[in-house]
Amino acid sequence: MKAIVCKEFAAVDTLEYADMPDPIIKPGHVLIDVKAAGVNFPDNLLVQGLYQMKPDLPFIPGSEVAGIILELGEGVPHLKVGQQVIGLCMLGGYAQKVLVPMSHVMPIPTDIPLDEAAGLVTAHATAHHGLKQRAQIRTGEILLVTGAAGGTGLAAVQIGKEMGATVIAVCSSDEKCAVAKQNGADYCINYSTEDLKQSVKELTKNRGVDVVYECVGGDMFHTCSRLMAWNGRLLIIGFAGGEIPKFPVNLALVKGYSVMGVFWGSFTQHQPQDFMQNMQELVDWYLKGKVKVVIDKSFKLSDSIDALNYVTSRQVKGKVVITP
Repeated sequence: MKAIVCKEFAAVDTLEYADMPDPIIKPGHVLIDVKAAGVNFPDNLLVQGLYQMKPDLPFIPGSEVAGIILELGEGVPHLKVGQQVIGLCMLGGYAQKVLVPMSHVMPIPTDIPLDEAAGLVTAHATAHHGLKQRAQIRTGEILLVTGAAGGTGLAAVQIGKEMGATVIAVCSSDEKCAVAKQNGADYCINYSTEDLKQSVKELTKNRGVDVVYECVGGDMFHTCSRLMAWNGRLLIIGFAGGEIPKFPVNLALVKGYSVMGVFWGSFTQHQPQDFMQNMQELVDWYLKGKVKVVIDKSFKLSDSIDALNYVTSRQVKGKVVITP
């Protein structure tokens, strides 16, 4: 099979498009013919050795796929060959085939396009877990989303609105603000032309925000850490801006809010049953039109380096996928 292979921790330009052995089926696993793989910001960090985990070399990046079941291992009674599924593979998604534990494979209706199905896994599932299990957001609360036109930011806008929050999107351009509003944001602040702190104070009448879904890091994080309402929850999603900020803990003490890490990959491992329940709810919302996957661009498997560079260019409006 063809795959994208990381042989050393280095810039994404060193990745190789190469022939690799087909995965060998084993008990409790499912072999998937990959039709679409989601591209995520952490994939770029992973191949550079900058992510929270460092796989053994060589490895195939890619954590989320959608496709068709080719083969079933022993002890997989609830799935069948030829079924359309989404899979959380953690590694191996940038390939024509991938082996996934049955606990992380979910059948989906055939009327869901496979490229959109792949996009439901990491971005939407991270936002869902962050707002549901971590923040436990409630109807009527104010949610602020940074990086709101990116894959997981846009998902947080949609899901926050579905869960009853008033959503303030934060973007770097009017064009991105328009995308965020099209996806449910009640307000959008273009921080390139507006003072973020002052705008939030005006929108919340100096009360602050109940939940921040923070994807950017750096100065954006520092500003958000001073905009929290009493009993607020500041969710740490990632650091797309590149800088991992240092947090002055006295702010949480004085303002009475919580700082919460959202590491969705660990959540799927520690709480697989909750993960599958979340995915079932997401698919149901998708089928009812309550959430949607906005595909910005699709790339061929051989063009995966271009896909990764595009994701880190901060030009993305929605989701990027690879179609082997």
